Formats: sequence, C-alpha cells, structure tokens
Amino acid sequence: MATIQEQIQALLDEIHKTQKNKATNAHIGKLKAKIAQLKLKQEKAAASARSAGPSKGFEVRKSGDATVALVGFPSVGKSTLISKVTDAHSETGAYAFTTLTCIPGVMEHRGAKIQILDLPGLIKGAAEGKGRGKEILGVIRAADMVLFIVDPFQDGHFDVLYRELHNAGLRLNEERPPVFIVRSDKGGIDVRTTVEQTHLTPEEMGAIIRTFGYTSAIVTLRHDTTAEQIVDALAMNRVYEKAVVAINKIDIATEEQIQHAESMLPNDWPIMRISAFKEQGLEELKDFIYDNLGFMRVFLKPQGGEADLEEPLIVKDTSTVETICSKLHRDFVRKFRYAKVKGPSAKFDWQRVGLDHLLKDGDLLTIVVKR
Repeated sequence: MATIQEQIQALLDEIHKTQKNKATNAHIGKLKAKIAQLKLKQEKAAASARSAGPSKGFEVRKSGDATVALVGFPSVGKSTLISKVTDAHSETGAYAFTTLTCIPGVMEHRGAKIQILDLPGLIKGAAEGKGRGKEILGVIRAADMVLFIVDPFQDGHFDVLYRELHNAGLRLNEERPPVFIVRSDKGGIDVRTTVEQTHLTPEEMGAIIRTFGYTSAIVTLRHDTTAEQIVDALAMNRVYEKAVVAINKIDIATEEQIQHAESMLPNDWPIMRISAFKEQGLEELKDFIYDNLGFMRVFLKPQGGEADLEEPLIVKDTSTVETICSKLHRDFVRKFRYAKVKGPSAKFDWQRVGLDHLLKDGDLLTIVVKR
C-alpha cells in the first residue's frame, strides 16, 4: 500500500500533467482537496509521534513585540544579516548549511523589540520534510512576518522558496478570502453568493466540497472564488502572513543583475536592496521591517495620574485592550474591571470599554483593575 507521501506525490504528478484551463479547474480543485486531506492526516500522525516520545526538533519561544523569520537558501547571508541587526551571533562560513539550529535575536528599533529568527536554509522539498523542513516551516508558520533573503546571482531561488511555503499552507501577502463553509444536516451543498462566480459553477464547487467528506453544507461566498480558495477554507489550517524581500550582496552585484533579480519577484511585494557584509541599507531595512509589521503606539494614563506621552507602548495594529493588559502584567486580565479610551478608536473622549475593544494608533488608555 502506498504511503501518504506517495499518494500526495501521485496527485501532484496528476495536477502537473493536467492542462490548466477553465474546463479543468474543478478537476484540479478536487485533486488539491484530496492532497489537503492527506496532509492533515500526515500532520495528525506526526503530532501523535511527537507526543509519544522526545522530539529531536527545535522550538523557539516567542519574545518581543513581533517575530520575523528569515527565509533563504543556504549561504545567502542570513547569519551575517542577523549578526549585524540583532544581539544574536551564529557561526557563519562560506559554505552551505552553516546554521544548523534556529538562532533567535532581538532587534530594537523605534521603541519596538522585534525577534528575528535565523533558520537553517530552506531547500527544495522542505514541505515534505527534506533538510529538517517540517521543523523549519513550523517555526515560520508561527512568525508574524517572513523576510526572504535572496541572492542576485541565483535564478529561481525565490520561486522554490515561495512554493515550499505555499505547499506548507502559508498564504503570503494575501487576505483571508471571504469563503464560509458550514456543515449542515441536510439539503446537499447549498452555494450562496453575493457576486458573480467566474471560476467555478455551484456544481463544481459542490464536487470539490464533497471530496472533503461533506454531504451537506451551506457555502457563503462574498467574492469571485477560485478552487484553491475553496480548498483553503476546507483545510482550515492556512496561515495568512506578511512577507517582504531583501536582495542581499548588492555590493558585489551589477545594477543589471539586481534588476534581473527584482524582475523574478512579485511586483506588488515590498522589496529592499541591502549588503549585510558591507552594512549597506541596514538602517533602511529596520524601518522597512517595522513599517511592514503594522505597529502602532498606545499611550498609557494611570488612573488619577498624567499620561505618559514620551514612551508609548509599541504594539501590533490588531491589538485590543486585552492585548495591552496581558503585556503589562498577567494579573491585569484577571483583575480587569474596565478601561477608558481617548483617541482615534473612541466614539467620545474617555469612552468606557471592555477587554475586546480594538485600539488604534495614538490612543490614550487607562486600565482600571479590582483592588
């Protein structure tokens, strides 16, 4: 009997052989749904094996205000870069696989503490476990941002890296699609859409969803949905993450080589030029990372005291009052009574709010706890 990985490979081979056009969208979607099911089965088996005995992998404790994972092929300069912009130091050398474990470092910039992870170089086949790929990809999935480091002298590196992350369930610089699939007791696959669907018919969508084991479901679509987005919604283990790219070694590359490297990258992604060795562009890179992580400032005002307008808290722009409480002290959530907010997120000055209130950049916040 074929192993799970062999079954996945056979389905991938069939997708590769199938001509891509509108007529084959549904067929390819069904194949991808089967792959997603097999990968979930594979992940459950791996989790069970880990819980049965000691792991030989590595885990990284998240610290700071955000985490950035450096992704690149061996010897593109990740270790040199992290040694220049953080307090971490990893052994470096002019040969592949120098970094054999995850080296965490902290970069302090504009009031934020940003954890940057120097990971072993990803190689082709990482999503299937080659070169400790599963462990590396697990760390990347838990990060807030992926920073690709590419070499202007190597064609195709980015495409291989992107494909491995995509195969591992990472959706980079993509919004989670408004696709909602809820299992129901009867009625078959009921597709409800607010916009015209040009990629798939309701019948084709139903065929893909049934491949995942659903007999009846209510499907709500709020945009023109592809087969892959249907599969992503069914898999429920996709990670939507920000990503940026730094082209390293610009000190030894020609303008033509750098422009060629840029032409191989997505034209709507943020891209920087740097030389880690010569420390060119590193201050700009720090700003670049900070700006793309989506930070904001929240000013604290103690109850009955003056607001601290000199040193704001630097937090992610998805932060709630509960996020701030957790950051300040573990007892603040347990003892929380209410908070008062003045600023962009408040309907009026010193609005009384709860833990779930979403804050905005520049807010003044007072937290009131039980005595």
